[in-house]
Amino acid sequence: MSIERRGLLFAGAGALTAPLSTPVLLSQAQAQTAPAAAPAIGQAPGYYRTKLGGLTVTMVHDGYFQRPLPGFVTNKPLAEVQGVLRDNFMPTDSIRIPFTVTFVQTSRGLICFDTGNGTLPAAATAGKLAQNMAAAGIDPAQVTTVVISHCHGDHINGLALPDGSRRFPNAEVVVAETEWKFWSDASNEGRSPEAQRGYFRNIDKAFNPYRGRVRVVADNAEVMPGVWAEAAHGHTPGHTVFYISDGPAQLIYVADLTNRPLPLALHPDYRIIFDFDAAAAEATRKRLYDRIATDRVAVTGFHFPFPSFGHMAKEGAGFRFHLADWSSQI
Repeated sequence: MSIERRGLLFAGAGALTAPLSTPVLLSQAQAQTAPAAAPAIGQAPGYYRTKLGGLTVTMVHDGYFQRPLPGFVTNKPLAEVQGVLRDNFMPTDSIRIPFTVTFVQTSRGLICFDTGNGTLPAAATAGKLAQNMAAAGIDPAQVTTVVISHCHGDHINGLALPDGSRRFPNAEVVVAETEWKFWSDASNEGRSPEAQRGYFRNIDKAFNPYRGRVRVVADNAEVMPGVWAEAAHGHTPGHTVFYISDGPAQLIYVADLTNRPLPLALHPDYRIIFDFDAAAAEATRKRLYDRIATDRVAVTGFHFPFPSFGHMAKEGAGFRFHLADWSSQI
């Protein structure tokens, strides 16, 4: 059956009573009483809630940025990267980078892993965390702990409100020691890659509202019962991933171990402009993704496609991210 013929069958019986090329004309009276055009429809609130043992995990979307593809992967020909994207039904001229914040409700309190982009102009495609938290029924005052994986702006800008006050008024902030020491030392700016230097000027703005509430933990240490930090350096000097568990149920928040898993987990040798030490980042993601896939641990990542919750499986020399079954949502 041709596409044209199939289209006619699905159009419904009423559509077959007149030639498809004949326009429908309204009389003046009909036009005056016709309903107004429907307003533009925005995206539905972005949150996803599931269980991890007895814990409740809520993924809350913070929107996305669209950036040109040229220059994003720094060590491979553009045509090769475009071919991978084309094979996976993705655009080949730009790449959409999503942002999703992970919340975990425990018996001891509500934990927020990274904080998103903060307050951006209403027309921006990112900075949607506050409205999606509200849709998910999460009050910022309920957050007891904010865990920071690293100090890039899209992970810490959500700490503060525009007036400089705390977005999470009752929370302490947890950061791994190597990450905290590096970005807290302004003398490191001159020794950093050019693309990383602007982050130094953002540290005080983000963290100042939490003076006396920042807890620095060892790179590989228990953050609190059921949450452990593991050094995953490379993307930044102290980039950290976090294991969350309740009995045998485990989840690992990999933060920016890779940016989008397609193409970057499928091809873990691809190096991107945002990595501080690209060689270290490559070695780290290969090591950790191999363990995650082998152990079949649930995984979530900050730049994964929403709802950013699922599993990694080995595929060739790389790894493919498999989104969770949405029907498992609670």
